[in-house]
Amino acid sequence: MREYIKAVEQHRNLSFEVMKQAAKCLFDEQTSKEEITQFLLALSAKGETANEVAALAHVMRSFAVDVNATSARHMDNCGTGGDGVNSFNISTTAAFVLAGAGASVAKHGNRKISSAAGSQDVLDALGIHTNFSPTETTELLEQEGIAFLYAPNVHPKMKRIGEVRRAIGQSTIFNLVGPLTNPVALQTQFTGINRPDFIMEYAAVLQMLGRERAIVVSGAGGMDEASLAGQNAFVLLDKGDLIPFSLTADEVGLAKADLSTIRGGNAVENAAIIHSILSGERGPRFDTVVFNAGIGLFSGGYATTIQEGVKLATDSILSGRALEKLETVVAFSEKISQKEVVR
Repeated sequence: MREYIKAVEQHRNLSFEVMKQAAKCLFDEQTSKEEITQFLLALSAKGETANEVAALAHVMRSFAVDVNATSARHMDNCGTGGDGVNSFNISTTAAFVLAGAGASVAKHGNRKISSAAGSQDVLDALGIHTNFSPTETTELLEQEGIAFLYAPNVHPKMKRIGEVRRAIGQSTIFNLVGPLTNPVALQTQFTGINRPDFIMEYAAVLQMLGRERAIVVSGAGGMDEASLAGQNAFVLLDKGDLIPFSLTADEVGLAKADLSTIRGGNAVENAAIIHSILSGERGPRFDTVVFNAGIGLFSGGYATTIQEGVKLATDSILSGRALEKLETVVAFSEKISQKEVVR
């Protein structure tokens, strides 16, 4: 591991094959936490490359638990996190909206590491636990078109690295690879990063990993979501082409709003926000969710334009279908919990 740390500290980029070897060292129990910390911080200081991100994602995905979902067209809308905006859980909320609009969403997520409330923290507050087996996850995904995959459950070799990440307390390359390591085979994806300089490279990583179609966003104000606050930068991966474009909220019929209007809180507070949005409470939070869900529907091929996607997302909420998806997943979770008590 020392040679990889030295190379990165000297600001040398690692090739795909060399990074694969370094990644295997990261997951090796013989590698000390101090060495893992040094490597991750050195990579962050140097700046990660597409090859490094793709290689780590490849290795991490190879260690994941198998989730044998059907051949249906599944997507994920998990972002990288670490943007420091302290928004409520936008992508988690949007996942229910996507499912309510007919998409099949296998959402990857974790507890808080560099945010006030991670996706699984807010799911707990909503009544959705983490203890689904791969079979139960597949059952839920096939029945309802939505399932949440808790990263430590599907990536058991991440335990030590998770401890290191929490100790570091800042974004690392694992934020970048998180959305890329879903154990469900994904055909399409909508993901965000808070680095506008890296969106083309990140889209190239998705291409390297075999996505048929995907969108990467870096939002206004440094968000890893599409923002109402200004111009958002995107790259669309479609049929092998990488197509950059930009978009503002008003271009799809939504009002501009400052980042302060979408601030969240702890898991319980964010769960209440999610309920209010899915119950149809209008405002910047609602608009942010339908903006992102609309882009997700366009990315997944469920809408021919983002404008159409926003309309479908709005209807998913106002029709009650998005809230119904939430209630169904909560009920499924409760059923699983009761089975465990009986055992």
